[in-house]
Amino acid sequence: MSSNLDLTAKKATKINLFNFSVPAMRAFHMSWLAFFVCFFAWFAPLMPVIAGEFHLTKDQIANINIAAVAITILVRLIVGPLCDKYGPRKTYTALLLIGSIPVFGVAAANSYESFLFFRLLIGAIGASFVITQYHTSVMFAPNVVGTANAASAGWGNAGGGATQAIMPLLLSALVMFGVEQAMGWRIALLVPGIMMVIVGIFYWKLTQDCPQGNFKELRAEGIQVGNDKKSGVAILMHAARNYRVWILFGAYAACFGIEIFIHNIIAMYYVNHFEFGLKEAGLAAGIFGLLALFARALGGIVSDKVALKKGLDGRTKVLFAMILCEGLFLVLFSQMNTAALAIMTMTVFALFTHMACGATYALVPFIDRDALGGVAGIIGAGGNVGAVAAGFLLKGMLDIQTCLMVLGGLVVIAAGFVMLIRFSPEHKVKEQRLFEQAVLERNNLA
Repeated sequence: MSSNLDLTAKKATKINLFNFSVPAMRAFHMSWLAFFVCFFAWFAPLMPVIAGEFHLTKDQIANINIAAVAITILVRLIVGPLCDKYGPRKTYTALLLIGSIPVFGVAAANSYESFLFFRLLIGAIGASFVITQYHTSVMFAPNVVGTANAASAGWGNAGGGATQAIMPLLLSALVMFGVEQAMGWRIALLVPGIMMVIVGIFYWKLTQDCPQGNFKELRAEGIQVGNDKKSGVAILMHAARNYRVWILFGAYAACFGIEIFIHNIIAMYYVNHFEFGLKEAGLAAGIFGLLALFARALGGIVSDKVALKKGLDGRTKVLFAMILCEGLFLVLFSQMNTAALAIMTMTVFALFTHMACGATYALVPFIDRDALGGVAGIIGAGGNVGAVAAGFLLKGMLDIQTCLMVLGGLVVIAAGFVMLIRFSPEHKVKEQRLFEQAVLERNNLA
């Protein structure tokens, strides 16, 4: 029996948010929550305070931001095939528990070097995204998988916005209660580490790998699920031979890569460019991340709706339109010289950025079902390559405004490449059949 047949059977054909008895919905809720907690821990909204304490230079801050996303590239490539091999439940639990160690380490850092080291290791938890997308991809049927992927990732992504808004407020509260600022930011940084440990335990207890159960037990019964026959490298190589994977790698660099870059620099940008205070800058920056609560899901919903009539080609066109609008509004945002206009254009740019991320992973499950983990891992790594490249671009430029304008132009170019994605007639027929099957099943259930 092939893995395709096994994983297509029993998939959820609808998203019922309050039904926790269905394995698909438990996986949905736990995967977005785990991703939220990882993102909450990943970003450093207290950077202006930490930079002041360690007397960090502009270059050192850039190095810390690059370190935080660089190692994620490698770990995303690894965890995708690990999901195929061992299942998302084991992979996610391990990432949450092991990943909490450097989060606690950052709170104990006492120099630029130790802070840089722990920020580098923390980058590994950014790979949580790939496991979230893998888990929802194997749990939901083709008619709703785009929405499921985009909503789970969007709600998880909102952790990046929540940390921008919440951490400065938490630090202020600690200072108000008499804790010195130098100790306050360390106590504040313990919170995400503790959250990761708690969610890791719940992930293990409440989820299963796929609709039928856990990979290990199913394989013991002779049912082929995931991809345990190939090594992780072989799964990656299989995915890497597909040109569509590399176009989406670039597309994801242009949306998610830009998103991570903005998360890392936006609070400092509002402080330096518009002379905001730390709390005001955090709230303005928080808008960008918190839009992911609905905007990324919207990208997936639009993709699923268009796919009803236009199939896979429709999903491609939706992605092209989202990335193109993102690039144009990023250029516009870079040229704003008043705070009000900057926040307004940032909001529209953020909307298209998150929707583009959702539309990308609404297309991912249809690229190659035999190497889903490899495909999800490579494309996910593309996001971090984009963030690292943007970080180096900023290091090489004198000012952030020019950097943002150049990035906007590069995003528009990436959008053009999306239109080169083609699917064979056989591939389209096969996916359309699975799609119609899922819609029929949903209608029968209704």
